Amino acid sequence: MNYAILPLSAAHFSGLHQVFDAACKQESFLFFLQAPPIEQTFRYYQNMVDRDYVYFIALCDETVVGWCDILPQGDADHVGVLSVALLPQAQGLGLGRGLMQAALAKAWQQGFVRIELTVRVDNHQAQALYQQLGFVNEGGPQQDLCIRGQYFTTQTMVLLAHSSP
Repeated sequence: MNYAILPLSAAHFSGLHQVFDAACKQESFLFFLQAPPIEQTFRYYQNMVDRDYVYFIALCDETVVGWCDILPQGDADHVGVLSVALLPQAQGLGLGRGLMQAALAKAWQQGFVRIELTVRVDNHQAQALYQQLGFVNEGGPQQDLCIRGQYFTTQTMVLLAHSSP
């Protein structure tokens, strides 16, 4: 199998939409339960490309299997919010780490000073990876995520530019 991590381009929109929808339907770790309509999603992806936002995809034999983005948080252009997801069959291969390293490198280059993410406290595998990359726990609200009537607690993890490994 051949793996690659590349910046998002229009050639990847369809595959990325499928991966996003599949990740949402796992109902485990994303705040969405399904992807928005494909036309809306394609406009969103095109906006990411046009603005040169931090957005990378992982490919396995030319098929999109995951993504990582770091998007500005509101008007605070020095703060980025990281999102990352991989299909189950692509996990454990180092692609998540590779996606995040590529995204972080571009984010620092673009002038971000603080990168934050939200993770469920019961997602120990993801937390371990984030910690290996230098993220630290800032805490968070209790039972702030509700999926199909079940409540989960999340925490915010942060990486500062001057503390990046």
